Amino acid sequence: MRDLNEHTLTDEVIARFKNCDNPRTLQISEALVRHLHAFVREIEPTQEEWEAAIDFLTRTGHMCDDKRQEFILLSDALGVSMLVDAINHRAPEGITESTVFGPFYVDGATLYENGSDITEGTPGMPMYISGSVNDDSGEPLANALVNIWQSDTEGYYDVQHMDTLALRGRLRTDENGRFSCWTVRPSAYPIPDDGPVGEMLAAQGRHPWRPAHVHFMIEAPGFRKLVTHVFAEGDQYLDSDVVFGVKNSLIREFKEHPAGTAPDGRQVDQPYSTLHYDFKLKAVAGASLEEAASQSDDRT
Repeated sequence: MRDLNEHTLTDEVIARFKNCDNPRTLQISEALVRHLHAFVREIEPTQEEWEAAIDFLTRTGHMCDDKRQEFILLSDALGVSMLVDAINHRAPEGITESTVFGPFYVDGATLYENGSDITEGTPGMPMYISGSVNDDSGEPLANALVNIWQSDTEGYYDVQHMDTLALRGRLRTDENGRFSCWTVRPSAYPIPDDGPVGEMLAAQGRHPWRPAHVHFMIEAPGFRKLVTHVFAEGDQYLDSDVVFGVKNSLIREFKEHPAGTAPDGRQVDQPYSTLHYDFKLKAVAGASLEEAASQSDDRT
């Protein structure tokens, strides 16, 4: 078809997909063109604005390397990451809610004994983290793998400014489904805003900050893997998290205590804080005991 115009172009582009033999690719391609063309029709960009958009995406790509993914940051800041998470992690009431994965996870963190110090000497107010992992009926899940990572008191993760890993580790729940460790209290921090995403936030009149939180990734045979945060109650950014990750059920008090005897019996000679959270996992439908066992073989 020739002599296309703003009213006929969309249908012709979609018609060009007629030889696509993958139903999912066809569905995605058609929806992409329909919504993208509708967006362009709504805003009616000038040629200069279109060129600026191409430049923005080009510079976003140039900011990506093995340590930074600016496109994921863009997805986060536009709420797309949380929308994808919400669609893919629908769960019945009572199951712990998920949230965005975040860019600072490191595979293969040290496996610690419960009650260990995971700070590797990082300074800050000591914080005792404790909790439990349970099924949807509240029964404890023994030997579940609990992966924890977080920022320091200045808002930086180890991979941003250290040569060693710290404030992250893996723990196994005990026979009662419980786990614990010592770390430092994290702080709120801004996402990297020295690139195109930062420019976008400034243009939109938005700040780049995330409220203080601790990341958790929890796995147990026969249950869906949980990726979530627990946020500090009272943080000033809870209602304006730049990546839209906060949920009411994930907010807990980071309770401060004077120096003295901690919940695990340790004597602490300075003020410290505590965080406790009880997680509930969603069972994977149809998972057999044999499949569950095979899932846990290499989780050490």
